[in-house]
Amino acid sequence: MKKSKENYLERIPRHPDSIEWSQEDGQVTLHVENKGFYNRLLQKIAKKPKVSHIHLDEIGSFVWPLIDGKKNIIEIGVPVEEHFGEKVHPTYERLAKFFKVLEGCKFVEWVQQ
Repeated sequence: MKKSKENYLERIPRHPDSIEWSQEDGQVTLHVENKGFYNRLLQKIAKKPKVSHIHLDEIGSFVWPLIDGKKNIIEIGVPVEEHFGEKVHPTYERLAKFFKVLEGCKFVEWVQQ
């Protein structure tokens, strides 16, 4: 029996407990602690900051608070499209790329269904 392929857009994202964030004037900033041996070494040698502050763009700042561990990417896309309209098209392609970047940076986790 062949297993059906998962639809990426049906995945439910959530914020990892390790990511702190703030929102000011509509812009979301992620505050990521640089942990681990190599990060500590770079903090001492290269004066790398203990915490990196990642500022999301307008669309990312709109999407980030919608990530609640309950809505899938399709459901998140509805208010995004209502708010941005043509500016965000193709909506679901852009959201899929955005979530893949977040996933690659470990800024998002997936709820097991």
